[in-house]
Amino acid sequence: MSSSDDVLNINSRLNDVGIANGDNINDGTINHNTTPFQSPQNVQNITGNVTFSRARRALTFNCDEEQASSSSSSSVSSGSGSIRGNEAITNNRESLPSNSADTLHLETRPQNDLPIEINRRPLQQLWNWQGSKTTMKERFAFLFNNEILSDVRFLVGRVGQQQRIPAHKLVLSSGSAVFDAMFNGTLATASVEIEVPDVEPAAFLAVLLFLYTDEIQIDPETVMTTLYTAKKYAVSPLEKHCVDFLRSNLTSDNAFLLLTQARLFDEPQLASVCLDTIDKFTNEALNADGFTDVDIDTLMVVLERDTLRIRESKIFQAVVRWSEAECVRQQLPVTPENQRSVLGRALSLVRFPLMSIEEFAVGPAQCGLLTDREIVSLFLYFTVNPKPSVGFEAMPRCRMMGKELTVCRFQQTNSRWGYTGTSDRIRFSVDRRIFLVGYGVYGSVHGPAEYEVLIELSHTASGKIIATNATSFSCDGSSYTYRLMFKEPVEIIANTIYTASATFEGPDSHYGTKGLRRVTVDCDGDKGKVKFQFNFAAGDNNGTCIEEGQIPELIFYS
Repeated sequence: MSSSDDVLNINSRLNDVGIANGDNINDGTINHNTTPFQSPQNVQNITGNVTFSRARRALTFNCDEEQASSSSSSSVSSGSGSIRGNEAITNNRESLPSNSADTLHLETRPQNDLPIEINRRPLQQLWNWQGSKTTMKERFAFLFNNEILSDVRFLVGRVGQQQRIPAHKLVLSSGSAVFDAMFNGTLATASVEIEVPDVEPAAFLAVLLFLYTDEIQIDPETVMTTLYTAKKYAVSPLEKHCVDFLRSNLTSDNAFLLLTQARLFDEPQLASVCLDTIDKFTNEALNADGFTDVDIDTLMVVLERDTLRIRESKIFQAVVRWSEAECVRQQLPVTPENQRSVLGRALSLVRFPLMSIEEFAVGPAQCGLLTDREIVSLFLYFTVNPKPSVGFEAMPRCRMMGKELTVCRFQQTNSRWGYTGTSDRIRFSVDRRIFLVGYGVYGSVHGPAEYEVLIELSHTASGKIIATNATSFSCDGSSYTYRLMFKEPVEIIANTIYTASATFEGPDSHYGTKGLRRVTVDCDGDKGKVKFQFNFAAGDNNGTCIEEGQIPELIFYS
């Protein structure tokens, strides 16, 4: 058979799908001259996709000649396309598809070879697709990620892994000020293809889905990239949904990871919630896998906090683990010198004076991170008075959220309370949970003086000591009270009896009189009141009781 017969046969098949024989066919290429496309009555199940752009248009569809179809019309602008059957089309009649169901593809190749993710729908569904959509949301949902009526495409993702996503400028501009400026501002782009290399395709589609349908599609794997994309394009409602999702899924295990991201994306509210979680569950958070992955600035933010509920020796151990991981990240040998170098100022934020001398001796003093001079000065701090300056913060991490409160159980002060090595003790209970951080005590009646004091708190029923601190204080001879603090806050359970104890070494002091058995303290805001009840502590107590003695104040947070 001649090649002209082949062309005639091809034209005959094209007529069946509404392409006129007058179109030029050369080497399998059709050149359209703005010829209207008419869907004939004898073709029904035509499936495919229509791709619109300013420069050229493409049609891709499957033809089934055996069934009748409804009529539709479309317009094809000038362009070029290739015809391919189920087998390759050549000048040989036998190579043409002879079965009744042929697949023809008329498509315009884009300028680059990126894949186009498109919706393939039967053509009768494309004709009057609006008629089956009863709401605007349904109509816009149909257009989401669809080439139909699209007037812009985004090449999303890293080079080599880009995905082409069609969109509609009107929809995007109506939901995002950034898109509005991009398409309609004074510096609006004229390009119909816009590269977005810094966004993941899944996150970009999640933002577009929200703009088209108000639907939210986020999960733990995509929430951070979706949050970044929502902030990039100023889609504030979706941004808020992402933050709420993160807050609802916040745990001690991921608190450091989310804190890092919250600081990166400038989300102060989320960062504050993360820090509160770290305060409440410090030990669990420091031992989570994500802790060693935080950046140095985030590490320092946490080390500066006064509200961490953990012993300082545990904080130091966590800092050492972080420094080891950072050395690996920077491809440095894990040596004490390199660990100190990567820590920088963060090492000075560890409050070594809050450790016991035993904790310091078996840990920091032998790890190699501290200089010999720092080690000597810290040992002197633990053993002599007055305490030398050591270059490390000595303020206990005991400031809880809210306002520090004090309950005073005496109404008057008197003179000359002596000490023989016996502990002053008093029992107390409260009607709601509080956090005890220290005691207020009286000082010398003989002018300026120094005291060595061991303060303790024990559970009365079991006798178990739950907090202790060997400390010292200087006084000026006045009848004011002086603060002695525990190294970390102590949770006091409601309606449970505790024993407060202080053992003094020093001269005679002032003491309190006219003691109160019950005292109520007003808390700020909506926290209500705390009711304290004091009781006599039987046994050796150096004379302290409800009516008179030492330990006039308990310092706490509600």
